[in-house]
Amino acid sequence: MISTIIKISNKKLAFVHMGGVIMISFFICLALLIGGYFVYGKVVENTFAPDDRETPAVRINDGVDYVVMPEWKLFLVQLLNIAGLGPIFGAMQGALWGPVVFLWITFGTIFAGGVHDYFSGMLSERNDGASISEVCGIYLGNVMKNVMRVFSVVLLVMVGTVFAVGPAGLIVTLFKNSGVTGIVTSAEFWLWIILLYYFIATFISIDKIIGRIYPLFGICLIIMAVGVIIGIFTHSEYTIPEIWSHFGNMHPDGKPIWSFMFITVACGAISGFHSTQSPLMARCMKSEKQGHFVFYGAMVAEGVIALIWAAAGCSIYEVTGGLNTGLAEILSGGQSAAIYDVCIKTMGSVGVALAMIGVIVCPITSGDTAFRSARLVLADWFKIDQDKIQKRLLLCVPLLAVGAFVVHLDYAVVWRYFSWTNQTLAMIVLWTASMYLFREKKNYWITAVPATFMSAVSMTYFFCADECLGFSTAVAYPVGIILAVVFLGIFIHATKKPAKM
Repeated sequence: MISTIIKISNKKLAFVHMGGVIMISFFICLALLIGGYFVYGKVVENTFAPDDRETPAVRINDGVDYVVMPEWKLFLVQLLNIAGLGPIFGAMQGALWGPVVFLWITFGTIFAGGVHDYFSGMLSERNDGASISEVCGIYLGNVMKNVMRVFSVVLLVMVGTVFAVGPAGLIVTLFKNSGVTGIVTSAEFWLWIILLYYFIATFISIDKIIGRIYPLFGICLIIMAVGVIIGIFTHSEYTIPEIWSHFGNMHPDGKPIWSFMFITVACGAISGFHSTQSPLMARCMKSEKQGHFVFYGAMVAEGVIALIWAAAGCSIYEVTGGLNTGLAEILSGGQSAAIYDVCIKTMGSVGVALAMIGVIVCPITSGDTAFRSARLVLADWFKIDQDKIQKRLLLCVPLLAVGAFVVHLDYAVVWRYFSWTNQTLAMIVLWTASMYLFREKKNYWITAVPATFMSAVSMTYFFCADECLGFSTAVAYPVGIILAVVFLGIFIHATKKPAKM
């Protein structure tokens, strides 16, 4: 039993239980995440071997996208860009499977997500801040470059969409719960307001809004997560279950852990979306040695946030017959309602204010950088200089027009397609990093192993998910694993050939 001893007067002692009596698993996973940053993160950094070469931010500096920013600001902006609703909503959805999700968040972050984010950022930095699609083309060839261009733009538009719908819904929830009526209780109204902000933020200089105020929002995201876990600690009725006591599938609908949980919990473990955001900060780094803190560190911070929200999902809501029925019920009312409920139950009225900042503002800031990244991908693709406003608007207008269309589609469907596209993108980026390490005669297994694993995850989901091929698990499981082995075989075969420089 973990408890805090509080002294009451000089003679009496009382025990205040931190989130009930069960929470060892949570602390172990938290310790592993923090330790992973210092230990395995250093292994990853040493494998890449950053040096003192002049960075694109210094060499190119255009005052728009290439701008030198301090390390602490790079970290907070990177965290805000990659996080948004991802480690919150994805982790709560993942909690439907029970505390087994802690394992995926922890080990996925250390051995896959952190590695993916570090290499996507550093390979972009080594190639003049190129978009991830162009980086993939350098190491995997033109065919994969074009595939990544399409994947990146589609994913980024969907990210911008999901990070608009969520905040709009929560704003409406807050106004309605406050007894307010009128246009401000219309989700449509707030969607157009958010899209207008996206339009402005997408083409202006990165240091005008993103570099100035986004670090503050990044801090708010961290504070909100801390507030949630403290709220769990200080409410004895909330118990974070142990992994070893609930090592099974607790999903009320019986959805299999493999590979649905790994797809659902994306931004809290590994996310291809991050590779589209990393070049933004790669263009603002003064030194390559900042990469460990900025890229790997931000991913670990996101993993911690996801772990906290997964713990909230596992501990606050009713379990019926060993299934997370209470969590499923609150999630059925929409992500906005679920997040609002957690904030209220753990932090009271203070939670409402933090929810306003952390779950409304933060996703919006990820959405605008998603559209910004999409602009840069298209600019790299079609070789359109972005030094003039007119040329930036040439790409911003059609992008936001597509976003305005997608934002009105079924949110649940968009999220599912986003999740699969997201993890497939991560798979490709890890194979890209593996080829880079092979060319550099370095240990490519640190990326090839998670690349193989994510290949199995992505392919299995593609064959069994209803929105994809919809085959039974009896078909999807072996096919997905076989394809992952085939991808690994193709890579190993490529390493036997002379490297093309």
